[in-house]
Amino acid sequence: MTREVKKLKAVQINSLPPGTHSDGDNLLLRVRDSGSRSWVFRYKQNGRAIELGLGSTTDRTLAEAREISTNMRRAIANGQSPKEVLRIEKPSKTFADYALECIEHKKNGWRNSKHESQWRNTLMQYAFPFIGDKSITDIGVNDVKAVLSPIWKDKTETASRVRQRIEVVLDYAFLHENIDKSNPARWKGCLDHVFPAPKKVTPVVHFNAIPYADIFKVMELLRNKNSMSAYCVRWIVLTACRSSEARGMTWDEIDMTAKTWTIPSNRMKSGREHRVPLIRESLEILTLLEKLKSANDNLVFGRKLSDVAVSKMLKSVSYPEATVHGLRSSFRDWCGDNTNFSREVCEAALAHSVQNQTEAAYRRSDLFEKRRDLIAKWEKYIDNRSGFAH
Repeated sequence: MTREVKKLKAVQINSLPPGTHSDGDNLLLRVRDSGSRSWVFRYKQNGRAIELGLGSTTDRTLAEAREISTNMRRAIANGQSPKEVLRIEKPSKTFADYALECIEHKKNGWRNSKHESQWRNTLMQYAFPFIGDKSITDIGVNDVKAVLSPIWKDKTETASRVRQRIEVVLDYAFLHENIDKSNPARWKGCLDHVFPAPKKVTPVVHFNAIPYADIFKVMELLRNKNSMSAYCVRWIVLTACRSSEARGMTWDEIDMTAKTWTIPSNRMKSGREHRVPLIRESLEILTLLEKLKSANDNLVFGRKLSDVAVSKMLKSVSYPEATVHGLRSSFRDWCGDNTNFSREVCEAALAHSVQNQTEAAYRRSDLFEKRRDLIAKWEKYIDNRSGFAH
């Protein structure tokens, strides 16, 4: 005997507990733990259950949801897709609509404010001309291919980022529209059958690094300059930090007594707080800059110091191809060739995350004292004033 489903009542809609509540005739009310309530049309196709979102209870009344459900059942009986009914009843938002909405929701979670403009600009430049005006329900693999094909070979890195961002926007849109559909922008099992892997198209190009044997000459030239950019490059060499970490360093992060620089998690690429040991020359730089600091500027190297200024300074004392980030590679090469410190200590000095999840789970120490010894040896190596044989 078929059990008769008890129909929902309009007065119940806002008081039913979390869960899925049937109204019969393929119509469901889904109440999430968050309290959000939405209508769902569930039917079977080739033995597989498929769900189509009909919108939230704030957008549609019970009567409206039942009417759409009835029209969908008629469509199925006539051999048509019930999705066509939904498109007629309520046209889907476009990709551009959802892209801008997704960016707005995600931007507060990005550590770098530049990410918002990067997302907007890349999607507007590369994706919107092809799929910006398309209904989110109409976008398929061929549409994504149309976006990526013109740039996959010549702008592979950009194309890969565009693909990832399209995938995120579609996931966001499908979630909000309760669309039961695989993402046509996903890589594994989809676009990896269409495009060659990015690394095979464009091999990884490493930053140009100054040979560590030449670093002490660079430092000697920098010591003869008194600009903030010169002090900053010296600091980057001495601490093996990133340019953004140095330029954003504040006096609040410095502990002269403990001889430690503590970079907060929101300024680290890894998202984890990082302590940096300070040795003789780095402390000398701080002592000098402390005398020059402005009362209303908490940045150690001043608020106007840009990445371009730091880069130009390095090139002026080395060679045109040299990069600031490459200084970290110089330090790492020296560690491997000239010291007996373990790989873990050397990688920790560069604030690299532990890639092995099991190893990371058991790693509790930041190896700070060993890193202090390592940095002390590095400073001695690059200090021609110390009488060290180069």
